Amino acid sequence: MPRKKFDLIVFDWDGTLMDSTATIVTCLQAAAKDLGFPVPDKRSASFVIGLSLQEALQTVLPGLDPRMYPRVVERYRFHYLTKDKGLELFAGVREMLADLSQQGYFLAIATGKNRVGLNRALDAARLLSVFDATRCADETFSKPHPAMLMELTRELGQDMGRTVMIGDTTHDLQMAANAGAAGIAVHYGAHPSEDLDDMKPLFSARSVPELHAWLNENA
Repeated sequence: MPRKKFDLIVFDWDGTLMDSTATIVTCLQAAAKDLGFPVPDKRSASFVIGLSLQEALQTVLPGLDPRMYPRVVERYRFHYLTKDKGLELFAGVREMLADLSQQGYFLAIATGKNRVGLNRALDAARLLSVFDATRCADETFSKPHPAMLMELTRELGQDMGRTVMIGDTTHDLQMAANAGAAGIAVHYGAHPSEDLDDMKPLFSARSVPELHAWLNENA
């Protein structure tokens, strides 16, 4: 059997494994509306998915007094927690993760969610035991800084050159490039396909089954 190209596969969460992009956009817009701030359009709100929540707010509500961030965060979380129980994994995610784990890959998550939010999501999806390590935006630098990937490879004793980052945003792919890891794009999440392809990922998947098949053949 030829040696695999990668040992560690790192996934983004929202928009890559979990079908949550539309919900996040709606909740960001609702939070802004609640407080009388300009409501970001769908493209602007989608662009900041994957960043830490504070960095997302700084980007999507430019000029906002930093003292207002806690109020916007509170309203965002209020709306999100009323909807997150209805969120589902993309079709094929559970089967893909089980297969990759059985093949002996290390699996990890690098996400813009905070620790409480990720653990809540993993528990609801019954995936807490699937991943070997996870990193959240409230524990280290936000994407596209390479810190998440650097910390994950160090924790798991893996080589960055044999690590691949899979995500639905340019933030994910830029983080991979900054860290010296490979990057794979998925076209069913937050960022437009053309923006992702401009980052020259190793592969671009239009669905989870297509991603799964490519990993089985090429990773």
